[in-house]
Amino acid sequence: MHRSIIPLLVLTLLECSSIAGSPDWLVDPASFKATVAEDRSRQELILSNGLARRVIRLAPAAATVALEDLTTGEHLLRAVSPEARIEIDGKPFPIGGLLGQPVANYLKDEWLVTLKPVPGAYRFVSWSEGPIEARFAWKKHPEWLSRDLPWPPPGRHVRMTYAPPEQGLPEVDVHYELYDGLPLFSKWIIVRNTTEKPVRVTRFTAEELRLVEPESTVDDAPDQERPNLWVETDYAFLAMNGAHASRQSVHLTPDPDYTSQVHVGYGTRCLLRTAPPIGPNQEIAPSGSFESFRTFELLLGATDRERRGLALRRMYRTLAPWSSENPLMFHVRSAKPEDLRKAIAQAADVGFELLIMTFGSGFNFESRDPAYRAEYKQIVDEARGRGLALGAYSLLASRGAATPADNTQGSPPRFGVMPCLGAKWGIDYLAQLRSFIGEAGLGVLEHDGSYPGDRCAATDHPGHTGLDDSQWVQWRAITDFYKWCRSQGVFLNVPDWYFLTGSNKTGMGYRENNWSLPRAEQEIIERQNIYDGTWTKTPSMGWMFVPLTVYQGGGAAATIEPLDANRDHYEARLANLLGAGVQACFRGPRLYDTDATRAVVKRWVDFYKGHRRILDSDLIHLRRANGRDWDGWLHVDPQGSEKALAFLYNPLSESIEREIRFPLHYAGLSETALVSVAGQPATAVKLDADESVSLKVTIPARSRTWVIFTAP
Repeated sequence: MHRSIIPLLVLTLLECSSIAGSPDWLVDPASFKATVAEDRSRQELILSNGLARRVIRLAPAAATVALEDLTTGEHLLRAVSPEARIEIDGKPFPIGGLLGQPVANYLKDEWLVTLKPVPGAYRFVSWSEGPIEARFAWKKHPEWLSRDLPWPPPGRHVRMTYAPPEQGLPEVDVHYELYDGLPLFSKWIIVRNTTEKPVRVTRFTAEELRLVEPESTVDDAPDQERPNLWVETDYAFLAMNGAHASRQSVHLTPDPDYTSQVHVGYGTRCLLRTAPPIGPNQEIAPSGSFESFRTFELLLGATDRERRGLALRRMYRTLAPWSSENPLMFHVRSAKPEDLRKAIAQAADVGFELLIMTFGSGFNFESRDPAYRAEYKQIVDEARGRGLALGAYSLLASRGAATPADNTQGSPPRFGVMPCLGAKWGIDYLAQLRSFIGEAGLGVLEHDGSYPGDRCAATDHPGHTGLDDSQWVQWRAITDFYKWCRSQGVFLNVPDWYFLTGSNKTGMGYRENNWSLPRAEQEIIERQNIYDGTWTKTPSMGWMFVPLTVYQGGGAAATIEPLDANRDHYEARLANLLGAGVQACFRGPRLYDTDATRAVVKRWVDFYKGHRRILDSDLIHLRRANGRDWDGWLHVDPQGSEKALAFLYNPLSESIEREIRFPLHYAGLSETALVSVAGQPATAVKLDADESVSLKVTIPARSRTWVIFTAP
C-alpha cells in the first residue's frame, strides 16, 4: 500500500489523522472501502479499509499478528494471543493462538515463521467472507431522520471455523467485521454443538489482545493512559455512556506473561479481554448454537479530544443508526382520554412528533383489560392520523415483582429491589409489554431503570438455573425485547446504555434537582449539560428535561407555568435545546396557554425543522457556558447543503460583540465560504490556512444568535 511521508498539517482543533494528500475520513469517508484478502505466500488473512488493518496468521495456527492504524502508522499489538477462549463444561480451551515469541514488548516479522501452535487449542479449519448482515431488523421512521442511514452498514464480514482439539466438543466460529468509512472492527464467537449430547458454555472470552502500553509506568499510579483504541460491547448496562456501560465486559488488566515490561510489579494494564463478569453458563442442545455478545473496536488515531469524539459519534451512527431518529417529544402528565386528546391537538398544532404518557400519568401498561386496551388503541390511531406517535412510561428497576420470590435473590440489587427477568413475573412482564404495544399500536416506550445487570441466586425461577446464568439470561431477555421494539418501529427512551441493542435515546446527563433552581440558572446549566454530553453522544442520542410545572420543588421561581408569564424563559429553553439539535422531555399538561406562547413554540419548532439536518449533525465545542461571557457550539455536516451552523448565547444583561473563531475543517470548507448571521443575506469570507475564519458577532442581551456557513 502506497503511503506518503509528507509531514502532517496540524490544524486548529484538529489532529489530522489522514496521510497527507489523502482525504480526512471524518470529512469524506467515501473512498475507504473494506476488503478481505488472503496472502498465501505469507499464510495471512488481511482485513483492511485504508484506515485500519488487522492481519491474522493462518498457519501453523490462526492468530492476530497485526492491528494497525493506517492513518498514523501506529501498531497497537505487541504480542500474540489466542483469538478467543471458551470453557466447555468447566474445562477451558484457547481458540487458535501461537507461542514462542522471545519477548512480549513487540512482534518482529521474522519471528512469525518460528511460532508454534498452542497445545490443546481449537484448530483453524477454513474461512469465508461476505457483506455485513444486519444484527437485527430496524423499521425506520424517515420523518424523524434528517438523513437516511444504511442498515446494515456497508463493509465485509469474515467467518473463521475452528475444529475442537478432542472428541465430544462443539465447533467454534470466530466472526469479524470491518466497516466502510471508519477504522472500526467488530468480533464475536458462535459455538455450534455438532456432538450428540448437550454441552454447556460456562465461560468465554470473545476477544483477547496484548496491546502496546501507551506510557512508561514504573510503579503504581492513580491513573494510567489507555491504549489508542476504543473498545465497547453490546453487553452493556448501568451507565449513560459507553465507556462506563462496557465496564461489565471490557477488561484491561496486567499481562502475567509480559515479564520484560518496565513496571516493577508487572502491573501495566495492557492485556485486553472482553468477557462477561459471570457465566454465561448456557447449555447447548445437539445441533444448537450459542452466540456471544459483540465486541467493537475503534482505532482512534488522534489524541485530540474533539477528533476522538467525532470518531466515536461516527461509530454510533454506523452501529446504531436508529439513535439518529430525533422526534420532538411531549411528556403528557395525564393519561385521561380527554386530557390526551387536548395534548394531541396542541402537539400537532405546533409540530411536535411524539407524545409519552409520562410517569404519574395514570396509564396502566400492565392492564390486561380488553376494553382498556381498545380505548387507548382508539387514541393511538387518532394521534397517528395527525402525524404523532403515542406511547407510555413503564418502570422496571427499583420496583418489586408481584411476589417477593420473583425478585432477584442473593446479590444486592443496584436500585434497592429488582424483579428477576428469569422469574415468572419477569417473563410475564415483558410479554405484557409486547402484547399491549402490539395490540394498541403504541409507538413509544419510555422504559425507566431498564435492566442494570443485577444477578439472581434463585434456583427455582423458570428462566434460569442459578446465579451463574442469571445475568446472561436477563440481559438476553431485555435486549431481545428491545430488538423486537426496533423491528416494530417502537421508539425507545431508556435511561441506560442499550443503543447497540436497539434503544434510541438515553439521558444527555443532568441532575433532576437542578430543575428546582431559579429559572435563570437552569438556562446556563442546561447548556453546560449539552456541551458536556455531546463529547461522546450525538445530539439525537441524549434527551434533556423541561418540567413545565413544579418538579421536586423550587416553587414559582423555578417553574415555567404559567407559560405566558414566563415566555422569555420558555423561549430560552427552546432555543438552548433546538439550537443544539437536542430534544427534551417537555413535561406538563400543555405546550402553550396563549397565542403569544404558541407563536414562540411554533417559531422554534419551525426553526429546528427548517435546519434539521445540520442541527442533528455533530457538534464542535466552541466555548462552555459559565455565565460570565458568550458560549456556544458549531454543528458541522460536510455532505449537507448547510455545511455548518453555529449557535451562540449571551447570558449577560447587555449586548456584546465578540470576535469568534470558527473551525470549519470538519464542515468540509476550505479557502472560502458564504456566511449568514441570524438569517441575514450571506456574504463571502476567506478562510485562513487552518480552514477557520474569525468573525465579529453581536449577541443580544440574555439572548442568542446563529451563524450559517455554506459553500460558495
